[in-house]
Amino acid sequence: MQVTETLNEGLSRGYEITITGAELEEKVTTKLKEAQPEIELKGFRKGKVPMPMLKKQFGARLMGETMQEAIDGAMNEHFEKSGDRPAMQPKVEMKDGENWKEGDDVVVTVSYEALPEIPEFDASDIKLERLVVTPADEAVTEALEGLAKNAQSFEKRRKGSKAKDGDQVVIDFEGFVDDVAFEGGKGEDYPLVLGSNSFIPGFEDQLVGAKEEEEVEVKVTFPEAYQAEHLAGKEALFKCAVKEVRGPKEAEIDDELAKKFGAEDLNALKEQIKERLGQEYKGASRQILKRGLLDALDGKVSFELPPTLVDAEANQIAHQLYHEEHPEDHGHNHGAIEPTDEHKKLAERRVRLGLLLAEIGRKQEIEVTDAEMTQAVMMQARQYPGQERQFFEFIQQNPQMQQQLRAPIFEDKVVDFIVEKAEVTDKDVSKEDLQKAIEALDEL
Repeated sequence: MQVTETLNEGLSRGYEITITGAELEEKVTTKLKEAQPEIELKGFRKGKVPMPMLKKQFGARLMGETMQEAIDGAMNEHFEKSGDRPAMQPKVEMKDGENWKEGDDVVVTVSYEALPEIPEFDASDIKLERLVVTPADEAVTEALEGLAKNAQSFEKRRKGSKAKDGDQVVIDFEGFVDDVAFEGGKGEDYPLVLGSNSFIPGFEDQLVGAKEEEEVEVKVTFPEAYQAEHLAGKEALFKCAVKEVRGPKEAEIDDELAKKFGAEDLNALKEQIKERLGQEYKGASRQILKRGLLDALDGKVSFELPPTLVDAEANQIAHQLYHEEHPEDHGHNHGAIEPTDEHKKLAERRVRLGLLLAEIGRKQEIEVTDAEMTQAVMMQARQYPGQERQFFEFIQQNPQMQQQLRAPIFEDKVVDFIVEKAEVTDKDVSKEDLQKAIEALDEL
């Protein structure tokens, strides 16, 4: 077997691997001899099938396997000797493959872009600012008021009162399309909060001003994208009987409210809220600190980038932004989306930082533990109540999904490692200042 370099420019590499016909024949024969004692064919006792007949029966299949094994072995040996790590899957092509016949040498070309060498840097030179927010009593009170509002009840209003936004009306209703009642369009004693937008657009608006024991006809048009296709875009009439009008009554902020949310008393609930707010503030502060670190790294370390990685990232950015701007387009039949210079600049930054963090993690032997992966899977599984087991099985059988969950955990652990080496100064700020800093991140 012979490996010849054909290209070495920047990060681009090219090689030609030649495997002689004699080498392949020898490997196939060795495989057949190893298997011969267990092979049994009609007319021959087990282990007594002649070699020529074995080659005729199994030679072609074994030749294909042997060729692939020889190519893979040559490439692995090359990567071990050269120290190269391909940025993406190498491109492997067989020369004159259509004319190849048994006994000929096999010649394949291999091309790839190598990952660049990442220069060392001193993390202690990096200066970062960590924003610190202490939960204020006003924020705790605001959160308590929000809980009280969510725990609100409704009490019957005086007969003759007109329903208004925020009120709850108890109604019987039946829907008709072209004067024919349709399936699923009927309900009794339904408690509908006006302004909740839980019914078809326009439905709740027409019940504003309704009174108890009043009959109201509501005319609406089902949305074009309505889930029931037979109703999509259709005009409908709902005959509604208003049985009660109820006004909202917020829960009292007391021990009873605390117990509704699983706390022993009001003071315990306040402590829980304060702790939760503290965690939220820390999470937001970490986002800002991480952005500051990435900005510092982006300006501190420079190296050549694999063009294929940059192009792939730029295309992904352009595609993602297109769908954010055109949420109505759920497919991929929109033709090619050309990345702009801005997309390419952002792609270069992402690739540079991604390679840098990956290299630091590799050198420091930072790994994602099984426990960390299990926790990440459990958090994702909460989005599929009742289907947690199926979600776990799906993750176990899908290496790509596993990598999608592992990547952000790995990145955060590398970021934590660098932050520990950097010079970090804590700065006390208000909740409003923290919010402004978070909003500024979205604008970048």
